[in-house]
Amino acid sequence: MDQTASGRTFSAKQALAAVPGAVTVSQLDPMELGRAAADILRPRALAQELPIAFSELVKVGLGVSEIGPRQKDRRFDDPTWRTNPYFRRLAQAYHVFEHTGVRLVDRAGELGWERQERARFLANIVTGAFAPTNTLAGNPGALKRALETGGASISRGVRNLVRDAATNGGMPRIVDTSPFRVGENVACTPGAVVFRDEMFEILQYTPTTPTVRQRPLVIVPPQLNRYYILDLAPGRSLVEYAVANGVTSFMVVWRNPTKEHGDWALDDYLAAMRRVIDVVRVISGTDDVNWLGLCAGGATSALLLGHLASQGEQPIHSATFVVTMLDSRHPNMVGTLSTRRIRRIVDRDASRRRLYGNKAVGRNFAWMRPQDLVFDYVVRGWLLGENPPGYDILAWNDDTTRITAAFERDSLEVLATDKITRPGEVTVLGSALDLGQVSIDTFHIAGLKDHITTWRPCYMTSQVLGGQSEMVIADTGHIQTFVNPPDSPRYHYWTAPASEKDPDEWMSNATRHEGSWWPQWAQWLLDRSGEERPASTDLGSPQYPPLEAAPGLYVHEK
Repeated sequence: MDQTASGRTFSAKQALAAVPGAVTVSQLDPMELGRAAADILRPRALAQELPIAFSELVKVGLGVSEIGPRQKDRRFDDPTWRTNPYFRRLAQAYHVFEHTGVRLVDRAGELGWERQERARFLANIVTGAFAPTNTLAGNPGALKRALETGGASISRGVRNLVRDAATNGGMPRIVDTSPFRVGENVACTPGAVVFRDEMFEILQYTPTTPTVRQRPLVIVPPQLNRYYILDLAPGRSLVEYAVANGVTSFMVVWRNPTKEHGDWALDDYLAAMRRVIDVVRVISGTDDVNWLGLCAGGATSALLLGHLASQGEQPIHSATFVVTMLDSRHPNMVGTLSTRRIRRIVDRDASRRRLYGNKAVGRNFAWMRPQDLVFDYVVRGWLLGENPPGYDILAWNDDTTRITAAFERDSLEVLATDKITRPGEVTVLGSALDLGQVSIDTFHIAGLKDHITTWRPCYMTSQVLGGQSEMVIADTGHIQTFVNPPDSPRYHYWTAPASEKDPDEWMSNATRHEGSWWPQWAQWLLDRSGEERPASTDLGSPQYPPLEAAPGLYVHEK
């Protein structure tokens, strides 16, 4: 349980399933959802599963069924579900429905993983929506709350429902953002803006150690989220941790595009990252830099490395890739949703210089985890009448940005088609790419429970790139994979050199470690960061003097 800003506690599971910074699609494809329904309801599968379901429902009615939830399900924690005959039968009837849906989806596996995952996506929404816990009459906890409060919880729930319908697109609010202020209690690691152009700012962070390593670290966040998930809060900030280990650290802050920037495409972002290298090398006085890319920032970083390799350049000494997927041949949600029809729509939108608002993208990603990010908050807000919690990850998640259709078009063309795994089929900045030519050392981190950039495609990034690779798989979901501070005892991870071509074979031979992967990564990075030198609190350089204190201007642009 995590403590909220208001002093209440709540399960952090919802927060850790927040909307990611992955390259994504802006809308769901209703045609494919219709096909997914047909794949679930195939006559042969129904003929095999319906008799089993009917037989179990008869047992439920007679009170002799032993069926329960597929796994621990906190929706049914209230003892009334077990002691009251009506609620026990209601829960068991729902479990029959849910089990049947799971088995029907499993049978769709013979159709290929893309179709099966679309079927699973739809089935999760449908089974989640029909849970009795989503209704007042079917939720004993909500009924007890109504009695205890003399109906006040119902009144508050109706108020919340009306508010959400009017201001949040009909989705339940999941966070109270008021306790969090960018630059004060989130995104507050000290530093300065040392460069700004139309597309990005560069933050340089103030050293906190007497000496620093010679070679700096450049951090590239996703292009479609605020950067400060990597500088979330004191004690939970990856960049703060790097600085505390004597690493001179720089952060790219992407600008939130407006209508005038509708033509920003993949090449524009790659050219911007090339400019970052030049600026940081001048400020640091070094020939090369270390690099870290997160999610979409990692994918574009890999493309930049491929371009540099094709030009015979190596201004990046080592690279860290966090939840970064290039090879989409293993099941993943980006490949599941980016259908050919959706890519045609995105291509049309790109020609019109359209922008996608991340509120809509966020809603789509919420439906990928419907129980955690939709229905749990329906119960909390609309049935129990609770106000949403104050939690920094969810507040960051609500601080949305936009992305251009042109960037999404180009990114999907690379990442949802497997072209990048075949030398010469992808061209960026005028260079045909062969990522096998990238010969630098790389460090890869993925989340075992990540539902967006799933761990197997992230592992395969190490196989697409050349050079020596270390792999870490954390036992976490998407966000908590990198918000993974060492002072929490609940983490563990697996690690080994990425020497196996098959991710499952690698996992079977990897070594399990307790705790966070941050210390192991920090040592790996320090080994590649050069000699120590005295730290200076004078940031920037004569050519690039500090412009203002971090976090700068662009993070505040709406």
